[in-house]
Amino acid sequence: MSADAKVEAPEAPAARPSSPPPSAPLTERQEARRRRILHASAQLASRGGFDAVQMREVAESSQVALGTLYRYFPSKVHLLVATMQDQLEHMHGTLRKKPPTGDTAAERVAETLMRAFRALQREPHLADAMVRALTFADRSVSPEVDQVSRQTTAIILDSMGFGEGAPESGARGRPTPEQLSAVRVIEHTWHSALITWLSGRASIAQVKIDIETVCRLIDLTDPSGEGR
Repeated sequence: MSADAKVEAPEAPAARPSSPPPSAPLTERQEARRRRILHASAQLASRGGFDAVQMREVAESSQVALGTLYRYFPSKVHLLVATMQDQLEHMHGTLRKKPPTGDTAAERVAETLMRAFRALQREPHLADAMVRALTFADRSVSPEVDQVSRQTTAIILDSMGFGEGAPESGARGRPTPEQLSAVRVIEHTWHSALITWLSGRASIAQVKIDIETVCRLIDLTDPSGEGR
């Protein structure tokens, strides 16, 4: 967030069960419960941002016991980072139904990321809450943060034309190490652009320029040389 913005750290949660989130595949009933929790989290964040997401209210809104909520998500930060992963997953599904139309991989990725950015722009309180959670995340939230990163990477790779399970390296098979490095830089830039926009230090026009500029790395790392 902005260096000028006052950001309060989340309060330590009340005493709660120490059981970790279920590691085995969720049953249909458990998955439905988890979806209610994530939906309630997103709704509360959309209305009032990070501070509006209180675990007791999430439990009441999703009709689960508070102890049950903590078994799924040990803290508000865990919950909001998981909410971001869920939102990105929904965006990914929408983008697959209506793929980007750019002529080059760089153009398609830039278009995709700007569409995702505008979707978050429509829910600024939710976007701010999720980004704050990522900022507050410590080592205990690493699995959830990794899921956000993997989802963002998958969105970028899909836009570049890499399908899952492709057998060969490079040129629409599997991305090369150089291409994966470019994807990581693009991902970092996208998240940074989101933070600077939320803090009021960048306009949408500036964000678009930054995204389009960093996406040129895709052409530079294309082993076929088609984008150069």
